[in-house]
Amino acid sequence: MTQRASIFARIRNRLAKANRRRRFASAVEHLHGDNFHVPEGEVLAIVLVRDGAYYLDAFFEYYRKLGIRYFAFIDNGSTDDTITRIRNEEGCVVDRAVLPLAQYEDLMRGYPAQKYGQNRWCLYVDMDEQFDFEGRETHGLPALIRYLETRGDTALMAQMLEMFPHAPLADVNDLSFGQSLEAFEYYDISSVDQFEYHSPQIEFEALLRGNSLTSDALMYQFGGVRGKVFGEMCCLTKHPLIFNGSDVIAAPHPHLSQNVIVSDFTAVIRHYKFAGNVAARDAASANSGDLAHGEDQARLDVLSAQSELTLYSDAAQKWSGFAPLYDAGFLNASEGYRSFLTGDKS
Repeated sequence: MTQRASIFARIRNRLAKANRRRRFASAVEHLHGDNFHVPEGEVLAIVLVRDGAYYLDAFFEYYRKLGIRYFAFIDNGSTDDTITRIRNEEGCVVDRAVLPLAQYEDLMRGYPAQKYGQNRWCLYVDMDEQFDFEGRETHGLPALIRYLETRGDTALMAQMLEMFPHAPLADVNDLSFGQSLEAFEYYDISSVDQFEYHSPQIEFEALLRGNSLTSDALMYQFGGVRGKVFGEMCCLTKHPLIFNGSDVIAAPHPHLSQNVIVSDFTAVIRHYKFAGNVAARDAASANSGDLAHGEDQARLDVLSAQSELTLYSDAAQKWSGFAPLYDAGFLNASEGYRSFLTGDKS
């Protein structure tokens, strides 16, 4: 490419980005939560949602028990009663952007952090996820935040653990989400691929270059049981908890934020993607053409071909806490964090 052609290409790229941001800005609607403000010291949960009514009761129960009092929802065009039900919850703000997720997901996820979460801890969670960490039940989220702040860390990594039942998926279609949380007791980490955090083999490694690690043991992980059963090379690693300071770019990718200092241990995200009628959800998503990666169609093909499909196998393990995940190298422990919890009297 000649120098002149390169200059024109950069100009076109900048114009395209500016047009995309203008379209997003014009599409955002404020639906609920006038004068919404997150007090200093509180954690803001940021949730991208579309037709999430199925999850809401159990979702709020879990995260309120965790200590979250403020929730910023960005709705991508719900047609069920998601918005109506969120309006009845305390501490919530809802904005809506009805745009193709494949093209605008970064702006959708980033918007609540910029609008409501400046200089606050932000917890990115999806409706079908439960963020968990060592010390949650005994010390809670405030102790975790104190540990991160004491060290100067601005992000905590987590690994996604796909949960499933000891039954064919079709047999649990009719369970409520709360019932699914009880029935989905198993996971399978026998087929996980690990890469160094800054490995050039990671497709989006350029987005990670500005992030600093406090432990070389932290790894990016891919695959898992979804790779084993459906052939998905899905990313299992996220940065769900970040301090959204002035230099941070929040959620330019669903699995990371930029310019953060990553702490020395990993949390877990129990993921309940297969709760409810996953075949119907994947069919709706695949037909919309909303997601660029094609994973929904790939899952749908397998689900349609195998009516008794189960994720359970001899490699499945029943959830029994963090120790087996540490022993398997799926999660990273921190003696420093454990010592902090032992001495933390707050």
